[in-house]
Amino acid sequence: MNEMATFVRVVETGSFAGAAETLGLTPSAVSKIISRIEDRLRLRLLTRTTRKLALTSEGQIYLDHARAILAAIETVETQLSNLRGKPSGVLRVNTGTAIAKHQLVPKLPRFLEQFEEVTIELSVTDRQIDVVAENVDIVLRTGRLADSELHAVRIGEGRRHICASPAYLERYGRPQTPADLLGRNCLLTHLSHLARWPFFTPEGINRLQVKGNVVADNADMLLDLALSGLGIVRLGNLLTDEPVRQGRLVTLLDEFHVDEPFPIWAVMPPGRFRLQRMQVFLEFLKEVFRLPPAPSTS
Repeated sequence: MNEMATFVRVVETGSFAGAAETLGLTPSAVSKIISRIEDRLRLRLLTRTTRKLALTSEGQIYLDHARAILAAIETVETQLSNLRGKPSGVLRVNTGTAIAKHQLVPKLPRFLEQFEEVTIELSVTDRQIDVVAENVDIVLRTGRLADSELHAVRIGEGRRHICASPAYLERYGRPQTPADLLGRNCLLTHLSHLARWPFFTPEGINRLQVKGNVVADNADMLLDLALSGLGIVRLGNLLTDEPVRQGRLVTLLDEFHVDEPFPIWAVMPPGRFRLQRMQVFLEFLKEVFRLPPAPSTS
């Protein structure tokens, strides 16, 4: 089992050194373990070059089965630990930078204090990952989900707000109507559809094409620029709630602005969501993101 786990970690990290660091071994020890597996099977599982490791076709077969076997062992141990009524084990969580920094990480210590036998392996990236291939238990995502075999649970809802710092407003004045934004420096995302800010009008929703001197692919950077007083920004409240509460940002044009609610999801491989540690973590996430109650049907 340990050899299989080492092989899987080598593939996931892409190197002996990367696997060694996470396993508490030396790179040479990891290399010997892989060689021992290959010698026993009389097969080459990895192709080694000076730059990277690559799976052979036999290596891919071994990887698939190794992951399935390790998952089965983990499930048995979890079911037995569930009989004790105490969640335990490793939770591999993936999320984007903004959610990690502004929502999850500040509140994670409270979860770990309550569930001391649960270990969190947190990976933070703004790219879309393959949940199954990268062996992740829970991925936090926002917006519309693509059709897949994955299990998704709605854990919250976000809304967008237009904000600026008090320093910016003191210098340039507070916009009173959406048209006032045309003469202001608006900090923009690189996504073109989000550069047109929506507002209610008597004729319906009008999308205003705003402009500014910064276009970025990172929402957290736009937040920092707005806090520094550079301009006006439109971001999800996952980032802006705390600065607004602290008075470091001020929301603008609330009576005109279309805040475009978006769902927040916890996405999981099929079957794993029944594990006890997954269930308690999902309840924790719903508390973090303040999932509103379902609307009354009466």
